[in-house]
Amino acid sequence: MQRRQFLGFFALFLAGCTGARVSQNAANPPLPTVIRFSVTDETGIEPLEAKFSELRQALATALETEVEFVAVENQNAAAVLIKSGDIDLALAGPSEYVVIRTRSNAVPVMGITRPNYRSVLATKAGKAIASLADLKGKTIALSDIGSTSGHLGPVAMIITAGLDPQKDVSLEMLGDDQSIAAMQAGTVDAWGGSATDYETLSGGDAATFPILETGPLLPNDIFLASSSLRPEWIAVIQERMLAHEQALTEAIALHHPKYIGSTLTTVEDSDYDPIRDAYRAIGQGEFIQ
Repeated sequence: MQRRQFLGFFALFLAGCTGARVSQNAANPPLPTVIRFSVTDETGIEPLEAKFSELRQALATALETEVEFVAVENQNAAAVLIKSGDIDLALAGPSEYVVIRTRSNAVPVMGITRPNYRSVLATKAGKAIASLADLKGKTIALSDIGSTSGHLGPVAMIITAGLDPQKDVSLEMLGDDQSIAAMQAGTVDAWGGSATDYETLSGGDAATFPILETGPLLPNDIFLASSSLRPEWIAVIQERMLAHEQALTEAIALHHPKYIGSTLTTVEDSDYDPIRDAYRAIGQGEFIQ
């Protein structure tokens, strides 16, 4: 009798211990013990640590797990590491996202808005250009190849105006500073870039550098995940990022004024189709195939 009672109590004790382990595990974050994080347009570990350490810590707090940086050499390297699962989570711009998505089947996790994130096409007074239609046969200074606001955004506006960016206009890819300098010097007919860069171009003198057209808001920057992450993990990451939206957006804005006033938002892959259309229009469709 005593032996049976002992065995019964022992069984209850084991059941209680098992139940405690299940409850404890259920309360813990169902995520990997380390999330490997990168920013696809930063090269090397030093820029990551200098510009994104506060974001990394805010992510670790939000996700309730360790977050460590993974440095990349370029966009292609980022795609390879995301595809292999050596990067779990990354922050990318819209144009980078569509290329990386093609090469890695990355999963959209969360968008981060950028206030007034749009492209502008402008000219210089005296150029006799009053609309986008007048740009036919003209030279336009743009930023870097693949830049969302400084290349693909203006191209999308040119297409909407009924012009062929490969035949009807001459695009000079000069980078931010040189494109602004060329427009200020009047050596090009028009300039395309971000709304914030237009403020640098014009110096507040809209009469000397009139805007031909302001484009629509561009697709959001995006946090993307490796497709090797389990879907339930991605769902948890989304939920926890939204729950800690203010802390995350404030952390990234510390070193990046373009994110001041940003919010987190859910995104779909189709939100980035206008970027894909622009790539095709400039004859670079192979980047997204």
